[in-house]
Formats: sequence, structure tokens, C-alpha cells
Amino acid sequence: MSAAVRILHHIRLGAFPVAYGLSGVLVGGTLNRVMIAEMALPATLVAALFVIPLLVSPLRVWFGYRSDAFPLFGRRREPYLLLGALLIGAGVAAIAAVAVRTHERVGLFAAGAAAAFLLYGVGRNLGHTAYQALLAEKFDGATRARAITLYEVVTLLGSVMGAGFLGRALEHYDPEKLVGVALAVAVAIVVLALVAVPGQETPTGGAARAEQARSRPFGEVLRDYVLADPQVRRLFAVVICTFVGTLAQDVLLEPYGALVLDMSVGETTRLTMFWGLGVLAAMLLSGVLLLKWLGALRLMRAGLVVSFVVFGAVAGVGLAGEPGMFRWLVLVMGFGTGLAGAGMLGSVVEFTTPVRAGMLMGVWGMANMLGHAAGSLMGGIVVDTMRLATGSALTAYTALFAFEVAMLVLALALTFRLSPARARASGEVTPR
Repeated sequence: MSAAVRILHHIRLGAFPVAYGLSGVLVGGTLNRVMIAEMALPATLVAALFVIPLLVSPLRVWFGYRSDAFPLFGRRREPYLLLGALLIGAGVAAIAAVAVRTHERVGLFAAGAAAAFLLYGVGRNLGHTAYQALLAEKFDGATRARAITLYEVVTLLGSVMGAGFLGRALEHYDPEKLVGVALAVAVAIVVLALVAVPGQETPTGGAARAEQARSRPFGEVLRDYVLADPQVRRLFAVVICTFVGTLAQDVLLEPYGALVLDMSVGETTRLTMFWGLGVLAAMLLSGVLLLKWLGALRLMRAGLVVSFVVFGAVAGVGLAGEPGMFRWLVLVMGFGTGLAGAGMLGSVVEFTTPVRAGMLMGVWGMANMLGHAAGSLMGGIVVDTMRLATGSALTAYTALFAFEVAMLVLALALTFRLSPARARASGEVTPR
């Protein structure tokens, strides 16, 4: 394959994370807000619906096993990825249509929306698992960690571009227009997947590897290569602790700015921009340079150290009442999160093998989603409990930051016992 064709394939491959990011913005941002603000649906009901894709995430491990062991049309990844994109698009369109048509009858809405969110969640978990497994197989050696990180940057860019497009298209809420936009996004997701996927998978050795993967049943593989492997269990714990430690404050930064630092609504809204710029800069820098210079584990440790140092500084800013400094600390907080995330992605991909790439990337994806959920839940619990006990917002948020530092220190300690080469799956003989 010529260099020009290879570069074209790599560019095409970026179309899927754009679609993935676009769907996340429409559902997690636009539809979330419309359901609560414009449709006046109960926030608890809406929150419960948004948990459904997270509850589906353990299926990623099984999805990964299926794509490892049971090729479709002679391919292990591409058909599963396209099926995931179709389900994402169908789910997006169904969520919008159900919300617009049935929101005035809450019981009917709850049943229809639960089914639509389940469809969407299955699609996201299936498509993303197959995509990450494809990346793990498509790139070799040290380039794998850098490639998967740079494609994660593309996902972030897709979210940003999607937010801009949706903001212009739905500047003024109109139910029928919302359905039309959702349908257009659904079509765009499928088209982008069709642009990204065909011709990406290398068929060499695929049939032999699939035969080896299905030579052992799912339960046996899960037990031997995941549950009984101390290295994979340790990686799972690192991912959970890192996400809880870096994201427990995610939905609480704006209230902290308001309650502790007396910042305006506009000022706190811009905090998300500062944090996002920090994450984006760190991921891009890591994909281009830092992973190559430092390696995945050292980069993850650097990100963890930056993160827990900045949380201590944020607590100090609260005591000093310095909102100007807080904005820049949020930027650094995002930078630390991006470094840790890039290092973690690179470490995860080192655990994959040509035979078990789908299943092991499924373990990572499940830990990712469960870590996000646990972080948001624990953040709310810590703040509410401490505010109830002390009556002080500053004390409550200081306790939260201390909790996050403890989780990050635990994650850092565990990284020194991680060794992908000692994982059980790495001992399998890979068919050529």
C-alpha cells in the first residue's frame, strides 16, 4: 500500500469519532436540556434515562468477544462498527421523536424513551468497542498509543463542531425542527461511518485469530483473561480510580464557582471552555510528542501528579477567594486530566493482543463508563453530605477535592504494579 493511500485511510478513519462525538452532543447536551427545560419533564426521570447507556456498558466485554471470535462477511471489526453506527443513528432519531410526541404523557414517554435510550446505548457500546479494537489492530508498536489518542482528539473536535452546528440549527426551540435535526444527525452518523470504515481492516491472519478466539467459550475467556488476571484487575482499578479522581467534580465546578467564589452565571459557564481547552491541548500534545518521549505509563503518572496538585491549589483558591486564579487552575485541571487520559489510553492499548483486542478494549470501555458514572455520583454524595453536616459550601467542596486527591494517589500507586507484558492474554500464541 502506498503512503498516500495509507494516509487517506487514516483520514477516513477519523470520520467515525466525529460521528460519535456529534451523537453525544445531541443526546447529552441538546436533548437533555430540552427534556428538562422546554418539555418540563422530571429531572430524575431524565437522569434515569441517561444512565441506561452506562448500564449497558458491561456488554462491551461480550461485544468485544463476539467481534474477536465471530467475523461477519469475513471481517472481525468493520461489520460490527457499521451495525453500531446504524443503532446509534436509530436511537438518536427515536429519542427525539418519542420525546416530542409523548412528553405530555409521562408514563408513555418513560416506556418509549427507555427503549430508545437502550437502542442508542447498545449502538454506542458496540460501535465504539469495535472501533477501538480496529485501531489496536491497525497500528503497530508505539504508534498504537499515539494513534488512539489522536483519534480521541478527533472525537473531542466532533463534539465541538457538533455543538456549534446544533446551536445554530436549534437556536430557537421548535419541536418539529428538533425531530428534523435529529433525523439529519442520524443520517450523518451512518454516512460518516460508511466513509470511515470500508477497507480499513487487514484480513491477513483474521480468520485464524477468530478461530483461536472462539475455540474457548466466552465464560472461560472472561474468567481466565479478565477476572483471574491480576494485571487486568489492576488496570480496571486504575481506570476507575482515575476517572473518579478527575471527574468527581465535573458537574460541580460551576456550582463551586458560584457558591464559594461568587462568580456570575456567565463566568461559571465559561469554566467548561477552560477545562475543555486544557484536555484538548494535553491530548493533542500527548499524541504528537509526549507518548513518544515518555511512554504511556510515565505520561499517565505525570497527569495524575498534575491533577492532584491542582486540586490542592483549587481548595486554596477557595480559601483565598480568588476567582481569577480559579479559571486558570481549571485550565490546568483539564490539562492534567488530558495527560492522564492519554497515558491511560496508551496503557490500555498495550494490554490488547491480536486475538483478544475486542474483548480487552471492551474491559477498558466498561471501566471508562463506570468510572464516569461513579465519579459523578460520588461527587454529589460527598458534597451533599458535607454541606448537610457542616452547612459550609467551602468545607464541602474542600472535602470533595481531598477525596479526589486520595483516589488519584491510589491510582498513581497502582500504576507502579502495572505490566502489560505479564498479562495472561499476552502469553497466547498469535496465529499468523
